[in-house]
Amino acid sequence: MLRILKHLRWKEWLLVAACVVLIVGQVQLDLALPDYMSEITRLVQTEGSQMSDILLAGGKMLLCALGSMLLTVCTTFFTAQIASRFSARLRGEMYRKVVGFSNEEINRFSTASLITRTTNDISQLQMFFSFGMQSLIKAPIMAFIAVGKISTKSWEWSLLTGGVIAFVCVLLVFIMLYAVPRMKKMQTLTDNLNRITRENLTGLQVVRAYNAENYQEGKFAKANEEMTRNSQQANIAMSVMNPGMNLAMNGLTLGIYWIGAALISAIAVTSPAAMMERIGLFSDMVVFMQYAMQVIMAFLMLVMIFVMLPRVTVSAGRVNEVLDTKARIVDGKETQGKPGMKGEIEFRDVSFRYPDADGDTIHHISFTAHHGQTVALIGATGCGKSSIINLIPRLYDATSGQVLVDGVDVRDYTQDALRSKIGFVPQKAFLFAGTVSSNVGYGEDNASGAAICKAVAVAQAAEFVESPEVGYSGTVAQGGSNFSGGQKQRAAVARAIITEPKLLLADEPTGALDSGSTDELLRLFAAINRAGQTILMVTHSVKAASRAGRVLFIKDGQVFHQLYRGEDDDTRFYQRISDTLTMLQSGGEPA
Repeated sequence: MLRILKHLRWKEWLLVAACVVLIVGQVQLDLALPDYMSEITRLVQTEGSQMSDILLAGGKMLLCALGSMLLTVCTTFFTAQIASRFSARLRGEMYRKVVGFSNEEINRFSTASLITRTTNDISQLQMFFSFGMQSLIKAPIMAFIAVGKISTKSWEWSLLTGGVIAFVCVLLVFIMLYAVPRMKKMQTLTDNLNRITRENLTGLQVVRAYNAENYQEGKFAKANEEMTRNSQQANIAMSVMNPGMNLAMNGLTLGIYWIGAALISAIAVTSPAAMMERIGLFSDMVVFMQYAMQVIMAFLMLVMIFVMLPRVTVSAGRVNEVLDTKARIVDGKETQGKPGMKGEIEFRDVSFRYPDADGDTIHHISFTAHHGQTVALIGATGCGKSSIINLIPRLYDATSGQVLVDGVDVRDYTQDALRSKIGFVPQKAFLFAGTVSSNVGYGEDNASGAAICKAVAVAQAAEFVESPEVGYSGTVAQGGSNFSGGQKQRAAVARAIITEPKLLLADEPTGALDSGSTDELLRLFAAINRAGQTILMVTHSVKAASRAGRVLFIKDGQVFHQLYRGEDDDTRFYQRISDTLTMLQSGGEPA
């Protein structure tokens, strides 16, 4: 919990210091009220007292109350400022940290957990700083000062107050032992509920297609029931607190009056001095009652803090866990490739293993894609094709070996410089909520309308983009759910080529396209290739691979065989690729 405080800035620490000063003043004013109450009680019961004296004491009480109220308002304002600024900074730091994570770190935490940590956990911290910090500072100060004042009064009352405090401490220990573990578990259960909800909403079409609503509802109900049961168990302990504190406060009140009555009745009224002693004792009882209530209220505030603190501590730990995670992928210093090299990719004995995997996904891959070449990677599902292509923009880093772009190891580039050289068409086309123009121009800051139109035309997407139903300002739903798979794919291609990169990486670019759209996209890639751009394409399609100048056959994470187009036309090269695939699938050795 304390480590999260390092994110407070000096202005906020000044506000914290101001809050401490204001709270000390507030406590002093609150604890001055019983003294004035005692004085008024004594004046009322003393013959010959002047009304002006009583009004003066009452006026001082009113001023103390108004002063305490003003200090409380100022303290609340300052704590709200601290909480809002601190939480906003944490959210910003969390966001910047998460977007800098590689797929490895994101998979380690899970998307649902990162969302919960950025929202729910930081909200818990904000609530603590807004409401709990004032009580955390005020309670010990009030308890210390009030106990100091109580200790000067009757030992009987002090002993009674000590017994009640002991009872409150036992109650607090019970709550800590029973409720705190369940409060800590709450965040993990929230993660799980968030994950199931997100999964259900993301895969809603599949759920409906398979009539799996009842199954998903059962998963949600199970997670919801577990969270509800955990909350109920924590609330059972919390339900003891209010009646327990009421018992302590009412019992203390009754005990103070009972002891006070016994002490007063023990004084025989035999003289005016004895009567004054009785009046003084009654006045002390009123004062002690007020002080004792302040002590109990201080402990009540501490109980509330201890109830809130476990969940806040867990939230702080979860936020710190993300902020303290060192990204595996860090920037190098290189911004340019070797002189004279543009659009060249080289793999030198590259192996790669996913985090926590038992073995390597790709083994000792070596090949070079020269400037202006189109190289296709083809092979069975799960053979490592996408893993190879993901190493180039550093979505992951190679476990061993080197991946070079323009003669420089990708780990030596700044990430911005490396990715500005690359146009990337992912396996699953994803569109952001917004417009068609904002999605196509996503990879180019301040992209002009002309550049967007050109990219759309080159990507063979003008047919649907420029239709009356869509248009460049047409709304795109989150994930592009209001577009077909082929339309999303062509929009993704347009987004990849708008920057005119020297390297184009395409992971199954024809997977969501029909035969006609596939032909159009392959003609597009041929035009890009003729313009001098290097294309590295992952595909299952023999037809797509036959348009490449070189085909690498991937099997079990290795380059098992490769074919060069040579003088072959598309038909002849198609046949050679098909025959080689058939041979590989039958377990034979290609010629």
